[in-house]
Amino acid sequence: MLFLIVSHPRPERPSAWAKDRTKAWPWFEPLLADGTCKCVYARTGRGAVAILDVDSHERLHELLNGWSELIPCKLDVYPLIDIAQSKQFLDEQLRSAPLGRKKKP
Repeated sequence: MLFLIVSHPRPERPSAWAKDRTKAWPWFEPLLADGTCKCVYARTGRGAVAILDVDSHERLHELLNGWSELIPCKLDVYPLIDIAQSKQFLDEQLRSAPLGRKKKP
């Protein structure tokens, strides 16, 4: 299951958390190496975004809590769908379109 995670650190001086923020990148390294984290980027200003690929909500919960332990923040979680699965879903929708409604080529 893919999830886009967007972090919003607490509104404190960035310098107050600089030392702790340096711990985030090493924390992500094994997740990147094993494919759990597909990518991670720092946001302009403060915060980060990451795409996580997990097999359960419990694993997602574990990772989100680990992230928040490093840097207290609000985490927005967006479920994602793989593009191939999205195309398959749309194809199925088109095949089962209600009668009288034109299907676009």
